[in-house]
Amino acid sequence: MKLAHAFPLAGLAVASAAQAETITVATVNNNDMVIMQSLSGAFEEAHPGIEVNWVVLEENVLRQRLTTDIATGGGQFDVLTIGTYEAPIWAERGWLVALDDLPEAYREDDLLRPVRDGLSHDGSLYALPFYAESSMLYYRTDLFEEAGIEVPEQPSWEQVREWAAELHDPSNQLAGICLRGKPGWGENMAFVSTLVNTFGGRWFDEEWNPELDSPAWQEAIGFYVDLLGNYGPPGASSNGFNENLALFSRGNCAMWVDATSAAGKLYNPDESQVADRLGFAQAPVAETPKGAHWLWSWALAIPASSEKQEAAQTFLTWATSQEYIELVGETQGWTSVPPGTRESTYENENYQQEAPFAGFVLDAINSADPTDSTLEPSPYVGVQFVGIPEFQSIGTQVGQTIASALTGDTSVEQALQNAQRATARTMQRAGY
Repeated sequence: MKLAHAFPLAGLAVASAAQAETITVATVNNNDMVIMQSLSGAFEEAHPGIEVNWVVLEENVLRQRLTTDIATGGGQFDVLTIGTYEAPIWAERGWLVALDDLPEAYREDDLLRPVRDGLSHDGSLYALPFYAESSMLYYRTDLFEEAGIEVPEQPSWEQVREWAAELHDPSNQLAGICLRGKPGWGENMAFVSTLVNTFGGRWFDEEWNPELDSPAWQEAIGFYVDLLGNYGPPGASSNGFNENLALFSRGNCAMWVDATSAAGKLYNPDESQVADRLGFAQAPVAETPKGAHWLWSWALAIPASSEKQEAAQTFLTWATSQEYIELVGETQGWTSVPPGTRESTYENENYQQEAPFAGFVLDAINSADPTDSTLEPSPYVGVQFVGIPEFQSIGTQVGQTIASALTGDTSVEQALQNAQRATARTMQRAGY
C-alpha cells in the first residue's frame, strides 16, 4: 500500500484546524523518544491540523502490543516504533505503508546506507530511522588509571573478565561490569547473541538446525553467567538497557557493554555523574571479531491499518528529519541528538565538538555486517537477531532460559538443552 503523495517538513500546515486529526504514536520509553515526546509541541505548532497522542511503553511490552495490534489489523496506532527486525518482515506481509514518496526536503540520500537498507524491503523504505546504534564498551577512566590498566582498541573478553575481577567492589556499590540480564529477544538476547557470535557460535546451521547446545554456546553462556554472577550488580537478571544506563550513569559500574546510543547521555554532565571519567572501546571479542557488535535502528513506521496515513507520514518525516536533529541540538544540547541516522549529523561541527564518540560510533555502525555475522556460515540475516518471523518467540523463550541460568535456577547446560529442544520444535512446526 503506497501513499499517493507526501507533505513537506516543518513550517507548512497540512490541514486546517477545522480538519484537526489526532494521530496515536506508540513508542519505547528510551531517552531519545522521551525527548521526541517533549518536543512534539513544536510539531503541533507547525502543523496545527494534527495533534499527537502518545503511548509510551517499556520495550518488551511495546513489542508485544504492536505485534498483536498489527497482526490482527487492530488499528490502535497510526505511528509505530519498530526496528530493523520487524520492518522487512512486516513489510513483506503487507502490514506497513511503503514510504516511496518522501518530500525532496527530507533528503533520503542523507540516511546512512546500512540503516536505510535494514529498514527496506524490495527496494522500498518501510520505516524511517529515528536513531540507530551499534554496541561498544564503556569504562570508568578514573578506576582504570588508578589500577594501571590500559585498554586496547579492541579488548578481549578474557581481559574484560580480569578487569572486572580487579575492579569489583561491592562494599562501595561498584560492580566490576554491568550487562543486560533482563529476558527478551531485544533485551538480554541482543547482547548474548553478539557474545555467542564472537565465541564462534551461531543460532542455526545452514540447514536451519538450531545450535543452541553447541560447544560455542556452552562456552559463551558459561562465561556470561560466571562473569555477571561474580562481578555484576545485585539483581542483574532484572537489568535491561535502561536499568544499566542508570547504574553506569550513577557510577555503579566499572564497565558496561551495550548500545552506542547511550554515549550521548553518558557524556552529558546534566544526566551522568561519570561524564568527565568516561572511556570507550570496541565491543570485546573472544575467538573472532565477527558479529561482536550489533546493528539496530529504532524507527517510525505507519501500519496499513491506520486511517490517518497522510498525517502520520507528516509526523514521521518531521521526527526523523535533519531539522528535528538540529532542534534537539539547539534545545537539549548536541550530545542529546538522535545518533546513527544521517551523514549530516556526523558532518555537523557542533556535534563533532560536543560528541567525542561521534566518529567511533559512525565506524561501528558502518562496519556491522548483518549478512556475515558468524564464524561458520549461517542462513540468516542479522547480527543480534535472526531475520525470520519465528525469531520473536524463539528469542524471547531462549532469553528466559538464559535468565534462569543467570539466577541459578538451572544450570547452563540444562538451560541450553531446554532452549535447543524448544527452538527445534518451533522450527519444525514452522516447516523449516
